[in-house]
Amino acid sequence: MEIALEGGRRLYAHTGGRAFDPALPTVAFLHGAGMDHTVWALQTRWFAHHGRNVLAFDLPGHGRSAGPGLPTIEAMAGTVLAALEAAGAGRAALVGHSMGALAALEAAGSAPERITALALLGMSPLMPVHPDLLASAARGEHKAVELIVGWAVGGAAQLGGNEAPGLWLTGSATRLLERAEPAVLAADFAACDAYRGAEAAAARVRCPVLLLLGADDRMAPPAKAVAFARSLGEGRSTVLRGAGHMMMLEDPAGTLEALRTVV
Repeated sequence: MEIALEGGRRLYAHTGGRAFDPALPTVAFLHGAGMDHTVWALQTRWFAHHGRNVLAFDLPGHGRSAGPGLPTIEAMAGTVLAALEAAGAGRAALVGHSMGALAALEAAGSAPERITALALLGMSPLMPVHPDLLASAARGEHKAVELIVGWAVGGAAQLGGNEAPGLWLTGSATRLLERAEPAVLAADFAACDAYRGAEAAAARVRCPVLLLLGADDRMAPPAKAVAFARSLGEGRSTVLRGAGHMMMLEDPAGTLEALRTVV
C-alpha cells in the first residue's frame, strides 16, 4: 500500500495481506536502522488476519519508500503521524524496534490522543552509537554492516537453530542491511545517537506501554529499559530469554505473544 503525503512524497506500508478497512483498529509497525517492513513478517500477518489493520511502514529511504532518509527521530515521528492520518487511521497502536521504537515513543508523546498502545522493542531511553561505528557507516564501509549484525543478533541465533527451518539469521540480517543506502544507514545511526527526547516524550504518553527486551541484547541492554518502564504511568517490561536485539526474528512466536498482551 502506498500512502501519499504532502509535498508529493509517498510512503510504502505493508498491510499483512489484507486491505485497509477504516472500521478496524490499526497497528503500525516501525523498523529499526537500515531495515524495512520485512522484519515484521510473522507479526504483521497475524494481526492482519485477527481483526486489525496493519501498516508496516518503510520509512523514507528504506525498502520501497523513496529517499531521502530523515535526519532526526522527531522527523520520523512526524512522518509516521502524517502517514497514519493520510491512510485514514485517526488512532493507532504503534510497535517500534530500536530506532523505530524511539520514533514510536516520540510520536506518542507528540500526539498522545492518537496513540492507543505502544510496544517498544530493543530500546533504552538513550541509544548512543560507538564513534567508530558512526564513522564507518558515514564512510559507507561494509565493516559497519558486519559490526551491526555481530552485535544485533544474539549468541544463540548466531549458532543456528531458528524456528524456521533453513533460515540463516546472520546472513539474512547482513543481506537486509546491505540493501540500505550507505547514507541512509549513517543518518539512521546519527539520529539514534543524537536523540535525547525519550524522557520528555514518555511524560506525555497516555496509553499502555510494553517494553519488550532481549536478555542477550548487546545493543540496548535491558537493565536501563526496565527502569525506564517503571517511570511510565502504564508501562511494563518483558524480557525474552535467549533473544538478542533482533527478537522479532530470533523469537518470532515469543514476540508475537508479548505484543498480543498490549496491542
